[in-house]
Amino acid sequence: MSRIELLVSGVKQNTDELPIKMNIQSDAVIVNQCDEDRTVRVEYKDKSGRENTIRIFDRNERGVGVSRNLALDNTDHELLQFTDEDIVLDDGYTEKVEKEFDSHAEADMLLFNVKAAPGRETYHNTDFARVTWKNYGRYPAYAIVARTDKIKAAGVRFSTLFGGGAKYSNGEDSLFLHDCLKKGIRIYRTDVSIGHEVSERPSTWFKGFNDKFFFDRGVLYHFLYGRLAGLMSLRFIIVKRKEMCREKPPLECYRLMLKGIKQGKDED
Repeated sequence: MSRIELLVSGVKQNTDELPIKMNIQSDAVIVNQCDEDRTVRVEYKDKSGRENTIRIFDRNERGVGVSRNLALDNTDHELLQFTDEDIVLDDGYTEKVEKEFDSHAEADMLLFNVKAAPGRETYHNTDFARVTWKNYGRYPAYAIVARTDKIKAAGVRFSTLFGGGAKYSNGEDSLFLHDCLKKGIRIYRTDVSIGHEVSERPSTWFKGFNDKFFFDRGVLYHFLYGRLAGLMSLRFIIVKRKEMCREKPPLECYRLMLKGIKQGKDED
């Protein structure tokens, strides 16, 4: 049994082809949001000839947080690695991940480099360093590998309010890392690369810098910053106004975020 188990979130995927497409070389749990409910366990031989166990959960439900939590509930390996259907993993990623964890006993979680499709880049690690409250917010879930016992002991879950298929737009990744830090999970970044994103599919949530974008960002900021949400929203508008406030005056964008903050309080 491999030390690593991939936790794959997908939507309407051909799960027979997915392990090949993603270059899976370890055991995996695949949660596939589709129009049926079934659970299948298959033995998959990767291109190196190694046998891997793939557990497939087809579920007639929506929400990336729901699917990630189902995968999290069903993993039992030493290390868990979140990833998505449109990530292609590098040959030997298991050895890279295991070596990095073996070299850093101080880390409960490592954030690896996974190259995003052009125009979707949010981060690139150039060193090994601690991730803190100052810099956790730019990492996607598919960068995360963690010691399973630490995550389960902390009881950290993905929010089902945010992300593709959920009520509000993106933010479930940041909220997960936020809650990990809050629970004392020791997070580090590493410059080791383990894969790349291939899909340039349309975003499941981004439809432009419209009313919903700013309102949903306000909801997210309530959960991320609490009583500082209003101040952080103002900072966000000031910093991003040239990029995001071309169609709406900055004051209107800020008011939408304040409305979202109020809605976030009602969601608590």
